[in-house]
Amino acid sequence: MAKTYYDILGVAQNASAADIKKAYHRLVRQYHPDISKDPDADKKTSEINQAYNTLKDPEKRAAYDAALANPFAGQAGDAGFGGFDPRQAGGYREYHFDDSRFGDGQPFGSGDFRFDDIFSAFGHAHGGRTQRPSGPVKGEDQHAELAIDIAAAYQGSERSFSLDMPTLTAQGEMTYTRKTLHVKIPKGIIEGQQIRLRGQGLPGFNGGENGDLYLKIRFHENPAHYIKDRKDVYQHIRVMPWTAALGGSLEVMTPAGKLHVTIPANSKSGQNLRLKGKGIPAKEPGDLYLTIHIDLPQANSDADRAAWEQLAAHYGARG
Repeated sequence: MAKTYYDILGVAQNASAADIKKAYHRLVRQYHPDISKDPDADKKTSEINQAYNTLKDPEKRAAYDAALANPFAGQAGDAGFGGFDPRQAGGYREYHFDDSRFGDGQPFGSGDFRFDDIFSAFGHAHGGRTQRPSGPVKGEDQHAELAIDIAAAYQGSERSFSLDMPTLTAQGEMTYTRKTLHVKIPKGIIEGQQIRLRGQGLPGFNGGENGDLYLKIRFHENPAHYIKDRKDVYQHIRVMPWTAALGGSLEVMTPAGKLHVTIPANSKSGQNLRLKGKGIPAKEPGDLYLTIHIDLPQANSDADRAAWEQLAAHYGARG
């Protein structure tokens, strides 16, 4: 039996939203392609993201649970897809990228590919017609969502993926053909931007040209970074108390590469350091904000405790 999304995240089907989120963050850290030595890290991270994107949404989760309870519901549907696959819960079909990489060899990350109601109207628009137009009819454009890691936006990359595309036979009946598509992710792409794949939408009718497929970009959720205003990047950095108090230089690994950052004296937790132009390298680059988190050393030995006591005495903090 194929693994369910609950199996992938390692949680029970009645798990709370908080438990699902906690499991997701743990697994993402474990299998992130930049740190994991697992040869299937890309594939596993893609599965983890796919599972979480469904289970974190109450409506999609409810539809998914209903599909698990009755996987053969909808077999008589007229959309041409046969049985209802739980992976189609929430009104969309999901597809996975191949593991192959192309071009510059830079890490694309583990993306997932989601069609929003892709081809859902195909059976109604073509297969069920009784009166057909005499002239060529262009196929409808389709829209999908492509999730990428932030590294792809900074460096650019390419990826291929396979999916079953609807086609019309000479008799006007619908069939599906396995097709491999190649997508180039341009450097500097921002969230919400679309990539157009010409001729990859629904097939035309009576010799009409195919529609186009538009891929709308979104970024994977990442515990280490988050995006604001589509191209500004926020990242937490850990700073020792003496560096925060006295100021100093810190080497930080960021999506823009390894940077040397100056920590101002008397810095506080939650304070943002702005690195102009180090966000997503779009036409007008975003900014990178490093949010300071002061990392307090533990007092695990007599020497540690003595040092803290001396510090407390100096600042009059003793009770």
